[in-house]
Amino acid sequence: MGAILIAKNISKSFVGVQALESVNIQINAGEIHCLAGENGCGKSTLVKCISGVYKPDQGEIIINGNSFTELSTVEAMKQGIQVIYQDLSLFPYMTVAENIAISKLKFENKKFIDWKKIHYIAKEQLDKIGVKMDLDEKVGEISMANKQIVAICRALAQDTKILFMDEPTTALTNSEVERLLKIMIELKNKGLAIVFISHKLDEVFKVSDTITIFRNGSKVADFKSTELDEKSLAYYMTGRAVEYPHFERKCETNETILEVQNLTRKGHYEDISFAIRPGDIFGITGLLGSGRTELAMSLFGLNKPDSGKMVVKGKGVSITSPMLAKKLGIALLPEDRFTQGLFMNRSIKENTSASVISKISQSGILDNKAEMDLAEKYVQQMKVRTPSIETKAGTLSGGNQQKVVIGKWIAMNPKVFIMDNPTVGIDIGSKAEIYEQIHQFAEQGMAIILISDEIPELMANCNRVMVMANGRILKFYDEKELKRNGVGREISDLIGSQAVVVEKEVI
Repeated sequence: MGAILIAKNISKSFVGVQALESVNIQINAGEIHCLAGENGCGKSTLVKCISGVYKPDQGEIIINGNSFTELSTVEAMKQGIQVIYQDLSLFPYMTVAENIAISKLKFENKKFIDWKKIHYIAKEQLDKIGVKMDLDEKVGEISMANKQIVAICRALAQDTKILFMDEPTTALTNSEVERLLKIMIELKNKGLAIVFISHKLDEVFKVSDTITIFRNGSKVADFKSTELDEKSLAYYMTGRAVEYPHFERKCETNETILEVQNLTRKGHYEDISFAIRPGDIFGITGLLGSGRTELAMSLFGLNKPDSGKMVVKGKGVSITSPMLAKKLGIALLPEDRFTQGLFMNRSIKENTSASVISKISQSGILDNKAEMDLAEKYVQQMKVRTPSIETKAGTLSGGNQQKVVIGKWIAMNPKVFIMDNPTVGIDIGSKAEIYEQIHQFAEQGMAIILISDEIPELMANCNRVMVMANGRILKFYDEKELKRNGVGREISDLIGSQAVVVEKEVI
């Protein structure tokens, strides 16, 4: 199929920063086109120029043969352009049907509500992708995977010709990702052009026909996906070879720093037992709902267990609050950095000092110099790319935000650091830097609990792994077992077999 969109010499700058420089790109109908590059490389800026959010400083956008030097968001939608951002922009208190139909009805300037038409529009779009859902269920009560589907159907209802999807799989489990990727391929086969932005390179190669690589606001090149592999793609994205060296525990002491004995919280997890030592990177994986995040919250005093025992440095403890967890030397990097990890409207300096505010204050008065020195130290250590420690956290890229969260907790010198999906939504360059830091923390004697969906992440970083399913321990892998050939695939298959069981139960 031919070109449906051509962008020529698109440039855009912000206060002296060149976000895009003379970028050319062609999107064809009936293809999945991936935009690849590190955070801040210009991908999102290009999407916003094409969809009418930004006005380009120069260039031309040709859609369906019509030429534009700038577009409004309304005109872009008229031309068949739809963008699904990471936050999805759905209405949680409205039903599935209402969320799917609302934009179409608004676009048609309907003044009266026709409930039959709302249900008809929603069912028609769900039928297009072969999915059945309860049309009257509130969107706030459905899974993240189904929210993605609702967002796609909302876009399709508006006669979409080009669908931009920005990191659509960030919050999904492996089985949910596979389902979404199949839907994308089905839509492509029906003639839709899909522009896919993802940091997960395995997903890029599963679905993409064409890959356009960006670096520092410029286009590096266009490739057919068959012309690249993950290693070469990473090189073109970063300009350097990106390696994820395998972690080897070097700490000599085998004294247990944290032990969990038969820990249970009904409806969340049951009979969980394990022990970790200084220098361990202990991986926990499993499907969403396996109990892994709930377990992490209990270890940090946010999710009190019903029974069982926690032992820190040989002493039984009852961790009833995050304050007590901190006193025991336990830190938690939460799964959602946006709402749980950072004060987005506060500076890097204020975020970094948040975990140790009492240590840099005297009689309730903050030591400003100590706060600045602390922030400068961890910005440098974590390689946070920022013009100033006064920069607001919300303006940073995802990778730099996560580095600030990690730096905040490292400032309190934890003995046990729980990291819940520490690299979700982060580009490969920042991911490599975070892995390097995690290894250094472990080498210095810190015990790390690493919760992750990504098997390659676990294999690169962990010396032991615990697989969970339905709130229980499914299997342990020790240091020796993790060195076996094919063990990564074995863990993936083990988790996948649980997904089949869950789907059968739902049916």
